[in-house]
Amino acid sequence: MIKDFKPRLYQETILNTCANKNTLVVLPTGLGKTAISLMLAVNRITNYPNSKVLILAPNRPLVAQHMGSFKKYIETEEEKFVLFTGAVKPEKRAELWKRAQFIFSTPQGLSNDIINRKINLEEVSLLVLDEVQHAIGDYDYVWIAKQYHTTAKYPRILGLSASPGANKDKIEEILKNTFIEDIEIRTHDDEDVKIYIKEKEVTKEFVELPENIKEVKKFLEESYKNKLKQLKETGHLNSSSNVTKTQLLEMQRNLQGMIARGEKDFGIWHAISMNAQAMKVAHAIELIETQGIKSLHSYLSDLFSNAEKSKVKATKNLVKDADFKMAYMKTAEMLEKSVEHPKLIRLKEIIKKEIDEDENKKIIVFTNYRDSAKTLTEELCKIDKVQAKIFVGQTKKNGTGMSQKDQSNVLEDFKNSLFNVIVMTSVGEEGIDIPAVDLVIFYEPVPSAIRSIQRKGRTGRLEKGRVIYLIAKNTRDEVNYWISLNKERKMKDLLANMKNRLFSNLKTEKTLKDFSEFKVLIDVREKGSQLAKHIFDLGLEVDMKTLPCADIIINNEIGIERKTKQDFVDSMIDKRLLNQLSALKSNFSKPILLLEGEEDIYSLRNIHPNAIRGMFAAIATAFQIPIIWTRNAKESADYVKAIAERERNRERDFGVRFERKPMSTKEQQQFIIESLPGIGPSLAKALLNEYKTVKNVINADDLDRVDKIGSKIKEEINRILNEEFED
Repeated sequence: MIKDFKPRLYQETILNTCANKNTLVVLPTGLGKTAISLMLAVNRITNYPNSKVLILAPNRPLVAQHMGSFKKYIETEEEKFVLFTGAVKPEKRAELWKRAQFIFSTPQGLSNDIINRKINLEEVSLLVLDEVQHAIGDYDYVWIAKQYHTTAKYPRILGLSASPGANKDKIEEILKNTFIEDIEIRTHDDEDVKIYIKEKEVTKEFVELPENIKEVKKFLEESYKNKLKQLKETGHLNSSSNVTKTQLLEMQRNLQGMIARGEKDFGIWHAISMNAQAMKVAHAIELIETQGIKSLHSYLSDLFSNAEKSKVKATKNLVKDADFKMAYMKTAEMLEKSVEHPKLIRLKEIIKKEIDEDENKKIIVFTNYRDSAKTLTEELCKIDKVQAKIFVGQTKKNGTGMSQKDQSNVLEDFKNSLFNVIVMTSVGEEGIDIPAVDLVIFYEPVPSAIRSIQRKGRTGRLEKGRVIYLIAKNTRDEVNYWISLNKERKMKDLLANMKNRLFSNLKTEKTLKDFSEFKVLIDVREKGSQLAKHIFDLGLEVDMKTLPCADIIINNEIGIERKTKQDFVDSMIDKRLLNQLSALKSNFSKPILLLEGEEDIYSLRNIHPNAIRGMFAAIATAFQIPIIWTRNAKESADYVKAIAERERNRERDFGVRFERKPMSTKEQQQFIIESLPGIGPSLAKALLNEYKTVKNVINADDLDRVDKIGSKIKEEINRILNEEFED
């Protein structure tokens, strides 16, 4: 069935695992993840001839690319390959599904087809999730994988990624959400991979900001410091130095939460305004440091223009700021004089030199901003022999946007050497196959291991490749470069640990439900605390594992999240808490939050007490998770033992009601009637007084003889009495 294709040795080794287990395959870009999915697809179709293979990818160009690869190497009828798009009506997709064997789609549209029962996942023997790092939160991959896992006759899931990230919790979430049972990882350093790898030369090009740009930057920084100082004075900021954008966003959410809870005093409104101004100035600083004069001027002009029309006080007050106005004036002067950012000057020098050497070279320039992409494309096209085109997302922003068809056409033209430089935003990072790219240029480093790896992966596939980082000295360019480098190293270490089965047997949902003997499971991250020792000293059997969620697992129903008071407040601020509680609630029918410490929880961080109270209210009502307060690890261990012993001793096959058993016949009769929908003590007594016996009440054709029993109550009682019981 496969034609003109010879697998590499490591691909065959990985395939063996994928054929037997749901597998996450982590391979650097260019090492043939698609080839593994293709071989596995043929394997599944061979074993289950009447089944289908479903290949999902996050965007249309990538979906189309997968379909092209399958059609190229799999020998079968043309109609067996189907591409699902939003342009095809649901009824038509249902018809295509019936005759297709290999279906290629983005996840968004497919979800609707599943909900509307236009397609049947029961028939699918293989689900491929490309760029599986997206399978977190409420992304459609998560829901589709769950539906497939519970529906398919012969389920098999393959997750593909070049870089699942450097966050352990996120990777564990991906594994759980996609029901992964095994992991196959290869890096450039593995012996079975090295023979296929082309060298990749990575260099850094540093540029110095000129004095006029530094002057604008200084004005903006003074404005920023002033906003932070005022925020500190409101009491919502501990320090006015080294404040990050992430901290400002978190503060914004907290302030808005206070307003939502009815705290509408002047201080909060003032803090919200200062926060909004600070974020705008921070963005302006980023533009002058990393992008250029034109980008900054465009942004500032919009702010000043909006201030005249808008009623938003934050914008109106910001444009009155003396330092901010001076930055705008200086930027306008530089724009008139055609002053360019030194990175743009260096970029043009590099491109000119490369194309002068060989005008058939293929070069990709990555930039974070669409405005910058447009400017870079225009400037590069002014260079002799350089033919540059832009590649951006579909959404129209400031008149710039590309349809899926336009994107596909541009990529095809670039592959066919119809132009030599393509300027891409983040939409070009993920999975797009462009062979024989000679050079990738980062117009600015990105503080993300995933994005950095994906960008670099565009080159060094068929021939030796090169990567150049453009870095403005003493700016966030330098910071972001080292952040991404450290995250890449961390990810490699994490993946190496995963390869050694760090996650032990807790890689899927099934492992949380299959404890055959009683024991207390404790997360290995608790090994440095005294908790595990205290629990062991109490005589309980302890098993330390890396747990996907919860710090302590009593059984398949009870999971305990243990937090010190300090960690509780910290995790509120960095948003870990809500994710941890959601995971706890999702995995256990009886989740518990164990809060440990003797400190005053309201004085640990500079956070309003109402925010903490609001969180406790959400835990109790929205999550419905009980909170146990303890003074120290010893007391926490005592509670764990008490819960464990109670669970060990209780009868497993218990009923659905836990009320005290009535002692008299009269109480028992009333107890039974009160269990009917809408029937309280007074109505129960009235019914028994009217119909005399429980049997007569149950068998009554009409309950109208008792007042206050309306049609809705009668309908619900009738439904409960007549609907068949399903275990």
